Amino acid sequence: MRVIQIFCPGGMSHVDTFDYKPELIKRAGKPFDPDGKLQFFASKPGNCQPSYYPFKQRGECGRWVSDLFPKLATQVDDMAFIYSMQSKTALHGPGCFMMNTGQTLPGFPSMGAWVTYGLGSESDNLPAFVVLPDPRGLPPGGPINWGAGFLPAVHQATTLDATNVEQPIADLFPPKDFSGTGRVQDQQTLDFLQKLNRQHAAQRTANTELDARIAAYEMAARLQLSAPEVTNLSGETELTKKLYAIEDPEIGPFGRQCLMARRLAERGVRFIQIYCGAENTTAKKIRPNWDSHEDLVRDHGYWGAVLDAGASALLADLKSRGLLEDTLVICTTEFGRQPAAQGSGKGRDHNAGAFTAWMAGGGIKGGTGHGATDELGFKAAENITHSYELHATALHLLGIDHEKLTFYHNGLQQRLTGLEGHGVIKELLA
Repeated sequence: MRVIQIFCPGGMSHVDTFDYKPELIKRAGKPFDPDGKLQFFASKPGNCQPSYYPFKQRGECGRWVSDLFPKLATQVDDMAFIYSMQSKTALHGPGCFMMNTGQTLPGFPSMGAWVTYGLGSESDNLPAFVVLPDPRGLPPGGPINWGAGFLPAVHQATTLDATNVEQPIADLFPPKDFSGTGRVQDQQTLDFLQKLNRQHAAQRTANTELDARIAAYEMAARLQLSAPEVTNLSGETELTKKLYAIEDPEIGPFGRQCLMARRLAERGVRFIQIYCGAENTTAKKIRPNWDSHEDLVRDHGYWGAVLDAGASALLADLKSRGLLEDTLVICTTEFGRQPAAQGSGKGRDHNAGAFTAWMAGGGIKGGTGHGATDELGFKAAENITHSYELHATALHLLGIDHEKLTFYHNGLQQRLTGLEGHGVIKELLA
């Protein structure tokens, strides 16, 4: 059993994607807050703004999905939706931390670290936890999103550059013009280095970072063979490459990340995280993530096509290979967006009160939904859900009791799901 998590930094709009709000259509153009008492994250509310994309009921289950995701819309019978997600913050960095670690503050272990701490690795030649950042850069908060926190450092993720076949992991190979290396010399160097490291670590048994560094050196030697094999797509059929659209200059990079995730999953990597979007900065042609303050059609239109192509290909490919049954796919963002226009513009402001996440495979009951927002999509109103319940459900599907996966730190038995959540979302289980 394994997890592939797709994370969409910036704040994907639920009311333009998966959360159909006919009442918002009825109130289009009317003031969202006639009394002028509300303040959004970075603006005063404008008029009610319905989805920029038409919604339709899809699949046998009849789940509503907008035209932003025409390919994913054909797969709703394999997907389960959580419509009532909330965050405790409307700030990007802390919001990303909460969805990845269960806390808004930095320094806590990520979900991937907790999973590998609890279940270990299925592969001797690849890391148990791999992250594929967006080619444009790291997400808000950077590597803290996949750190080990207070867990043993060996459980932090290894980042892999899906676009660099020759050097998929930074500094994995020496420069090509360096002549002082070879198979024999490398092995002698590694043997001598391991001997020194073990002597050094034996006198510092409480320092988990030393053990992690030693393990990293040992893994790096094996990765010199395994990592290039994973990133080399020459063995994939032309049909598969076309499915992921890896040659397309815009959607191809994320498609390659998704294809790499499938290859890592079938080679025993326990937890794989893919980022669809990078750090939050102002737009050039588009914003580099889903943070659509100025022009939602421009930014969501771009990123929607990217996510739709890659995620739908991943689900279809996993299913055709019999891997979806024991691979849990999760797609989430840090928060949603407001159902009103941002001021008089064409964008939407942050909304920590409501967003949608979806899951597929790995024991999930496809075609189902959990929770609901109010009639306008402003706030979660039914079965309010936070990262705690999503994480508890994922751990349950992996065979882990979220209340028993603990680590003693700062006088407490810490856990990924904290002490505030309501546990597993049983309606989503097959």
